[in-house]
Amino acid sequence: MPDQAHSTHAADEDTRNRDIRIYVNGDIVHRDEAKVSVYDSGFLLGDGMWEGMRLYDGEWAFFDAHMDRFFDSCHAVSLDVGMDRAGIHDALTATAAANDMVTDVHCRLMLTRGVKAKPFQHPHLSKWGPTLVIIMEHSKPVNALQTRGIRLATVPQVRGLPHAQDPKFNSHSKLNCVIACLQAEQAGADEGLMLDPNGFVNTTNACNFFIVRQGEVWTSTGDYCMNGVTRANVIRLCEENGIPVRQKNFSLYEAYGASEAFLTGTFGAQTPVAEIDGKAIGTGDRPVTAEIQRLYKELVARDVAAQKARRG
Repeated sequence: MPDQAHSTHAADEDTRNRDIRIYVNGDIVHRDEAKVSVYDSGFLLGDGMWEGMRLYDGEWAFFDAHMDRFFDSCHAVSLDVGMDRAGIHDALTATAAANDMVTDVHCRLMLTRGVKAKPFQHPHLSKWGPTLVIIMEHSKPVNALQTRGIRLATVPQVRGLPHAQDPKFNSHSKLNCVIACLQAEQAGADEGLMLDPNGFVNTTNACNFFIVRQGEVWTSTGDYCMNGVTRANVIRLCEENGIPVRQKNFSLYEAYGASEAFLTGTFGAQTPVAEIDGKAIGTGDRPVTAEIQRLYKELVARDVAAQKARRG
């Protein structure tokens, strides 16, 4: 069995998280008191949207991009957020202050359609407005994510077609990805590499996926995966810094022969991939990944400085 603590979301233990305070519909309470109804549409049906964000030096990195995705997703499924972006930012600020959090913090912002009158599917049964929950934890990726890398196993579970459940939604309905994660674990790997409906390499159960071949950075077309904020930032950094980057269809054959591979996500930023289906990726040298990591850290610093300047 794989090391269950070794995944793209593996974090160093921080005892402060035992006493965090959580935002629940305007109240900020100790984690032991943070509760939602068993009639909540998120619990009953997975009917909701969420965002993962990181706090750097008192600012939420790429806040506007995260809010673009969050509000677009909620609008697409007729989910009333109940507040504007400024209201969301105020709720985040209040929760961070209640926890004395400034940096190395990961947040999960979750919105559901709210409590239902009866435990059935119809959205109109959610009569009392949405449920908003904000969980923040002191959280730093473990060093082994960079030194050891992630082991992937190709899994039979695929990311589906947009007219089934569009994978661009960051929805609470994550069973598809949970199944992929279980399949990878049963294959002895850390995470699952998922294909698209046409059999091309797509994404993992938790992150976006990139390879490096002959100095070029490749990722999927984006048609069947979560279009992650970090993914978009990496593509833009490559374009702006002379690193050839392509969004294209490619097969496992090309992934196995890559000189480097890495995953992107808000928590781990860029996480190296050590092997796919038991096959080592490259020699272990990762110069392109290292350069992208350097550029990304600079981008975060610029974004944080810009937000501070706007807020005065």
